[in-house]
Amino acid sequence: MKVTIVSRSGREVVKGGIVINDSALVSDLQKEIHARVKKYYPSRQRLTLPLATGSRERPSVLNPKKCIKEYAEGNAEDLTVVFKDLGPQVSYSTLFFWEYLGPLIIYPIFYYFPVYKFFGYEDERSIRPVQTYAVYYWCFHYFKRIMETFFVHRFSHATSPLSNVFRNCCYYWSFGSYIAYYVNHPLYTPVCDLQVKIGFGFGLLCQVSNLYCHILLRRLRSPDSSGGYQIPSGFLFNIVTCANYTTEIYQWLGFNIATQTVAGYSFLVVAALIMTNWALAKHRRLKKLFDGKEGRPKYPRRWVILPPFI
Repeated sequence: MKVTIVSRSGREVVKGGIVINDSALVSDLQKEIHARVKKYYPSRQRLTLPLATGSRERPSVLNPKKCIKEYAEGNAEDLTVVFKDLGPQVSYSTLFFWEYLGPLIIYPIFYYFPVYKFFGYEDERSIRPVQTYAVYYWCFHYFKRIMETFFVHRFSHATSPLSNVFRNCCYYWSFGSYIAYYVNHPLYTPVCDLQVKIGFGFGLLCQVSNLYCHILLRRLRSPDSSGGYQIPSGFLFNIVTCANYTTEIYQWLGFNIATQTVAGYSFLVVAALIMTNWALAKHRRLKKLFDGKEGRPKYPRRWVILPPFI
């Protein structure tokens, strides 16, 4: 069959279209497009079916694992698909590695090196025990995140836009510098020892729980990231839809209980808002997918992210 590839404006992306076998998959079509236009490698492509003029519906994205023929009406021997260039892509493991590497390196610089001389503090800095615990806690968290990226997480999408690397690095690296500056500051005043122990003890418990949540999520997805959505269960997932976000928020709450800085709480609030939006979207998606109709299981009643509030 012949497949005509057009842009959203109607311009033909591949001149003359592509003739492909009826049994070919969408992924085979993507490879053919890449062969004809080298810069459009498969992960950079999004192929959809054309919409009627004036339609407000969302276009149907072609599944790379499905046969091209399934998208043709009846026994039609030609098909038109709309091509969108997603721009330069990077793997999710690359994206996460760079966004987590920054805080892992930046924070210890403020602890171990005399950087405060550049801010006008010439006297020797007296390091408090809580500052030592904080740097260990911080480094453990981001080292854990990097290890999870390569050995635990299975991503639903192979790649992410390259621009997300710069955006995410800006977010994590700037907040890392902001918090490190104030927690390790020569004029930093620590809280009482009991509060430090409670904060870091609670935070470490949440860090370990967060790791276990990620392991449970890994088991829901096959090595090739196929299989679609499943209802997460076990451990805190029996109570909360996004237990991984819940433990992430609470581990930073523990850190801030122990360190007590405006910078740290600012990061906690921003991160909690971002993860709450993600959790609400995932909760709605799971409830829609598992509606109890036509033999589908019904999604159980659960908190979204932060019992007993959300």
